[in-house]
Amino acid sequence: MEKQIFKRSKGLSDVPFSFCPGCTHGIIMRLVAESLEELDIIEDTIGVSPVGCAGFCQNFFTCDFVGAAHGRAQAVGTGIKRSLPDKMVFTYQGDGDIASIGTQHAIHTAARGEKITSIMVNNAIYGMTGGQMAPTTLEGMKTSTSPYGRDKALTGAPVDLPKLIANLEGAVYVASVSVDSPKNINEAKKAIKKAFMVQKAGLGFAFVSVLSTCPTNWGLSPAESMKWLRDNMMPIYELGELKVTEEVKSL
Repeated sequence: MEKQIFKRSKGLSDVPFSFCPGCTHGIIMRLVAESLEELDIIEDTIGVSPVGCAGFCQNFFTCDFVGAAHGRAQAVGTGIKRSLPDKMVFTYQGDGDIASIGTQHAIHTAARGEKITSIMVNNAIYGMTGGQMAPTTLEGMKTSTSPYGRDKALTGAPVDLPKLIANLEGAVYVASVSVDSPKNINEAKKAIKKAFMVQKAGLGFAFVSVLSTCPTNWGLSPAESMKWLRDNMMPIYELGELKVTEEVKSL
């Protein structure tokens, strides 16, 4: 008799993912959906999606969703959580959204210790809007708006948002993970699930950054993109649990 060892999470709808080949948004969304299912909070969760590639996520989850303007997902999420404190609220945002136009909300949501969960997908570029340079774009990296490579003297160094968030008192759990290998996918799942557990326990703001690929705008194959992520992004963006308060350690 055949034994089924893997199936679609109940947290995901039957709508096929529409992302480019090699994009890891689908992996990250599956990890979020599995966490919701395992914690039995699908029916009690409200997600907030912005614009860009991350904005498509409302099509793929089975929990309730609210759309937000570019960069404003955390502001909307804050309003929902304060109005409906018994609900689980999370934002799913790209780096071009949360680390650029949404920076003010990211900083102050964490500073206030809003009891929501935020997932940032970091592929070091603006994806859907044309491959422009993002705050997370690496030094020397070529994009549609930095054809000669990002010049640190002109545009500064890449913004490592998890490390900024970790310095704020209201952030009780901050992690930086990747989905480039089975081992790292398992670590990413643990971090995402813990971020929801933090909210369920009412402890404060939880933030998880996930290193991701963008083969289309990077101009690489899916396999080449994974190697590029390991060789170039991982040395810049430190992986691991960057902040775990004492209360979170007891979860």
